[in-house]
Amino acid sequence: MNTQRVSALPDKRQAVAVVTASVSRHLDADIEPTVSALNKLSITAELVEWDDPGVVWSDFALVLVRSPWDYSTRLTEYLSWINRVDAVSNLVNEPAVLRWSSDKHYLIDLEHAGVPIIPSTFLHTGDAVTLPSVGEFVVKPAVSAGSRDTQRYRSNESEKGALHAKRLLAQGRDVLIQPYIRSVDERGETALVCFDGVVSHALRKGPILSHGSAMRTVDGLYAVEDISVRAPTSEEIEVAALVTAAIPSSGPPTYVRIDLVEGDGGEVLVLEVEANEPSLFLDLVPGSAEKYAAAVARHLRK
Repeated sequence: MNTQRVSALPDKRQAVAVVTASVSRHLDADIEPTVSALNKLSITAELVEWDDPGVVWSDFALVLVRSPWDYSTRLTEYLSWINRVDAVSNLVNEPAVLRWSSDKHYLIDLEHAGVPIIPSTFLHTGDAVTLPSVGEFVVKPAVSAGSRDTQRYRSNESEKGALHAKRLLAQGRDVLIQPYIRSVDERGETALVCFDGVVSHALRKGPILSHGSAMRTVDGLYAVEDISVRAPTSEEIEVAALVTAAIPSSGPPTYVRIDLVEGDGGEVLVLEVEANEPSLFLDLVPGSAEKYAAAVARHLRK
């Protein structure tokens, strides 16, 4: 069994499984601060891979989804894993949240709930590919992680954009078309990290989509990003509250990262909601790992 014992506890049933994948266990910078913060609370953490057949999930008091970053290419298998673990242990985030966040169709739910989102059009197998005729646009899979298979196009590149969309559709993947938000080039995105519905910290994510050059990635898993700490605005905090209230769960998700951008009129728009396996950038913000661990510990006490 490919597990890494981080600390010892006589009764393993009080331990937390920190879930990753073989491709990401050495890349996820949030693992070490998460485990350390849990240990400070006298909680044993054991690093395990979600698809390891040797893991006995019922042995754990709680299964914390951290970085199964290959899930998007194995979605059916991953969703089945969620069901299996849910039957024998306590998943965090809860299963409904994990399923919801794994597919960007959640943007439709947010829009129906009154959350301001980037205008989003979904294409499905058999649909005609229609792209914006004015302004830049982005083509991406509805199920993806780390900005993989995501590309920015100019309005005069509709043929290239259509080929991209058709390639994804031919693979049986739904496609999301969005206008490119121009403010990202200068202001970047604002990522708000919330634990139990409360904003912990915010970050600036620099632009990653450019013209004429391939996106830089780490082992093909996720795009290289320029990340720095940023103070959120009151409007961004308000939109984050709308998002957490709209997520289908029994209460605020234990953890979520909400990526926001500034629209042409200065309004705050939701780009993405990561409540499945988000990078939380705990190493950049002192005290954030402790907040995360405290949120996890509250579930252990339930």
